Amino acid sequence: MNQLKELFQKNREWAAAIVKEQPDFFEQLSQQQAPEYLWIGCSDARVPASEILGLMPGELFVHRNVANVVVHTDFNCLSVIQFAVEVLKVKHVIVCGHYGCGGVKAAVLDEKHGLIDSWLQHIKDVQNKHTGFLCELENENRLHNYMCELNVIEQMTNVCRTNTILDAWKRGQPLSVHGWIYGLNDGLLRNLSECFSRPEDVQPNHQTAVTEIKKRVSASVQKDRAARETGNQANELEKLNNDDSSSEQNSQP
Repeated sequence: MNQLKELFQKNREWAAAIVKEQPDFFEQLSQQQAPEYLWIGCSDARVPASEILGLMPGELFVHRNVANVVVHTDFNCLSVIQFAVEVLKVKHVIVCGHYGCGGVKAAVLDEKHGLIDSWLQHIKDVQNKHTGFLCELENENRLHNYMCELNVIEQMTNVCRTNTILDAWKRGQPLSVHGWIYGLNDGLLRNLSECFSRPEDVQPNHQTAVTEIKKRVSASVQKDRAARETGNQANELEKLNNDDSSSEQNSQP
């Protein structure tokens, strides 16, 4: 029977390395957890929250699901948010997506995968909401990346609409909601929006973030059109040169 012995071995090596560096680490860790951050991210194995932030165990409270979605019917996610805010008293909620997200890609391409299709409908709703400017994109990879960004912004807003966050702000609890995206190709995080630290921040900061993405979409569309026109001109020039060359050859005695 395969008992995954190699994973137990890696665990022992990891624990030993921690104890060597800080002998009382696990004793202190077992007493309490007091993280300042709640991370709501994607289940993708390539996006390990604590590692990419350089944080140790106990410093980050984590919730992950496919495509970092926050919906008001997901009691798992809502329970995590409530526990983090009301019990752990975190000061920051971070919604973090990543470029190359398989869940976002499946939704954008309308791929069928069974049960998860219902979950990915939330991503399709984001696309439909912003289709007015997304539809101009011809490059599939760019569409995918911009959708990853827009999904983060919309899920930030969903976090702020939960009763837990609204109640925390109402009683004056210091709490900010952030929207980040992670690059698989360089390992870097990017901020997508000014944080939401009070109810009055949500609408204007959301609009500003979407407007910035819309500007970059427009720039990408213009760039693609210019490249296509340059390519067409080059093809026309090559065709004319070929025609001239053919004419010269035909005119020789």
